Amino acid sequence: MERKVVFNEAICKSCGLCVQVCPTNIIFLADYLNGRGYRPAVVTDQDHCISCAKCAQICPDTVISVYRPVKVLQTV
Repeated sequence: MERKVVFNEAICKSCGLCVQVCPTNIIFLADYLNGRGYRPAVVTDQDHCISCAKCAQICPDTVISVYRPVKVLQTV
């Protein structure tokens, strides 16, 4: 499975903004703590990610990287 959204869990501060803006509701705060004592945001279902990047745009700490699948164009 190709990951579309990657969180740098080590620097996430659990603000929850990404959770609120995700249109597919696949981002949640983890049940564990990172090294700073925060519950990092995690993606529960990469297959349902639409790579809209709303989460990355709203993140105040640049924790999130979004990757869009490369579309291959066919020539005739």
